[in-house]
Amino acid sequence: MLATIPRDIPGVDEIEILVVDDGSTDDTVEVARRLGVRHFVHHTRNMGLARSFRDGIDYAMRHGADVVVNTDGDNQYPQERIGDLVMPVVLGDADIVIADRQTGTIEHFSPLKKALQKVGSEVVNFAAGTDLPDAASGFRAYSRGALLRLNVVTQFSYCMETIIQAGHKRLRIQSLPITTNAKTRESRLFTSMWQHIAKSGQAISRSYVMYKPHAVFLTLGLVFALGAAVPFARYAVLLATGTPGQHLQSIVLGATSMVGALLSFALLVLADLQRTNRVLLEDTLERLKEVQYGPTTVPVSAGAPDNPRSSGGNRPGPVDRPTSVDRPTSVDRPTSVDRSGATGTGDTGLADVPAAV
Repeated sequence: MLATIPRDIPGVDEIEILVVDDGSTDDTVEVARRLGVRHFVHHTRNMGLARSFRDGIDYAMRHGADVVVNTDGDNQYPQERIGDLVMPVVLGDADIVIADRQTGTIEHFSPLKKALQKVGSEVVNFAAGTDLPDAASGFRAYSRGALLRLNVVTQFSYCMETIIQAGHKRLRIQSLPITTNAKTRESRLFTSMWQHIAKSGQAISRSYVMYKPHAVFLTLGLVFALGAAVPFARYAVLLATGTPGQHLQSIVLGATSMVGALLSFALLVLADLQRTNRVLLEDTLERLKEVQYGPTTVPVSAGAPDNPRSSGGNRPGPVDRPTSVDRPTSVDRPTSVDRSGATGTGDTGLADVPAAV
């Protein structure tokens, strides 16, 4: 996987590789270091995919990354396509680019798994208001601005949650068709397909309720209200026609449904207030991230004046970066371009675009 990561991408000044070691026991760090990797995030015990993603993003952002690409260590994805994956972000045409594995053509996927992948993507698209063919794909490129706005709160997988967030925050998402590499081993993210479905469904449901409380609780309230109207109407008809009996079952069912409707409408008010509070908190978090990580670069759109930086192309313009931290000092760095546009040998922190997280 490391051997196929491109070392040169048009419009990109530097490429750095970051390996996230999530409590592995197979000498991941030692092997990667022997293969030339110099940046690591190491967990002493397994923390899960979502935490690994958050920590990897934090490391990359602290070291000045403008674009971050996430890929898997099992070589499922073709790393040769990283250049194609980041290009829409570099050109300013997209905030997030997600690879489409074209799951219907993957040979080792069973018909059931292919069908579930398609259904899962449709559910995510419905919840996010997007149109992505492969929502579960982990081969993605993120712009710095998108990462400042996204907040991962799930403990299992970030894939579904970030799409739903990005859709509701009106981030620009593109899809890139790819062909996956041959399978090397079984996935270690989950013990079974059904666990993956359950965990993903939980993350989708929580995110949907978080961003669309009106659609959830208003629908529930109307269903319960209809459930109360029917038995009450039945009771009124029976009472008007003089049918013998007290018809307590209609009263009990109607009253219970009415309580459910009132609770749903009350939860709607509370959820709406919480949603307002969450929007304010997310805005505060975004500003705090800008203070912590530095400002976001703005890609140069087509037809704009040439970028004064020597890398050329439609690269983000110069920006003042905070002093990098935790950088190895014993490794000779190639000649790099500093932020003022002059050529020198100073260490500028992590590359403008790390190739893999």
